[in-house]
Amino acid sequence: MSECLRCGACCAWFRVDFSVYETQGCGGHVPDSLTVEVAGATMRMRGTDHWPPRCVALTGTVGQQVACGIYEWRPSPCREFAEGSDACARARARHGLPPLGEAAPAA
Repeated sequence: MSECLRCGACCAWFRVDFSVYETQGCGGHVPDSLTVEVAGATMRMRGTDHWPPRCVALTGTVGQQVACGIYEWRPSPCREFAEGSDACARARARHGLPPLGEAAPAA
């Protein structure tokens, strides 16, 4: 099982901005109801538009078991996010999780 299916830290730490052309209303796949306009042709996933961010499409508990409710229709920043990247490690750290490949600290 991919660690992403347990983690979800990125979905509950970063803003998710993308082109309006990725929304259903403009011929894309991201449901319009899950987005908010940022400016002009830039949209943001609802939930990542406030602090602390948590994408409205994320279900479950970060660090335990999560799922994306629109996985097949998720926007490009989500598709391009690299498991194990520096950004991944930063998001995991913000949720008290070790970087991928490192064991959790002993309690």
